[in-house]
Amino acid sequence: MDPQPPPVRQWRVPRALPVVKALGALALIALGLVLADGDPVRPALAGSLAAALLAWALRDLVAPVRLAVDPEGLTVIRGYAGRRRLPWAAVEAIRLDRRSRRGVTAETLEIDAGESLHLFGRRDLDAPLEEVAATLTAARAAAR
Repeated sequence: MDPQPPPVRQWRVPRALPVVKALGALALIALGLVLADGDPVRPALAGSLAAALLAWALRDLVAPVRLAVDPEGLTVIRGYAGRRRLPWAAVEAIRLDRRSRRGVTAETLEIDAGESLHLFGRRDLDAPLEEVAATLTAARAAAR
């Protein structure tokens, strides 16, 4: 097995985010119980939503690193908690997409690897996306 070079830089979800999601799940359960009023559907629905939120928080704990870069290429999250290695030759473009709608601007970092497109938001990487894009572009240029 070929050892991977250590990452030069990696980005992860904010450390507080899984805690906030877990607290939100607890609040949903409490709200479902308070508003139940004898109806079993409301707590069941709140419990289902809380379970989904806890699964989302668990993903943040199991796979907190969403993106890593080293001289050989990128490692991105794939699926629930898997990883995919992208050598620099496979990376076709690194773009920062900004869209404004109703006074709110949303940014997305796009990594185009030909057959796959990897999208990251600010909460995925816990860093300004403009800085991440600049770091990735510089690392890609240095590898060529």
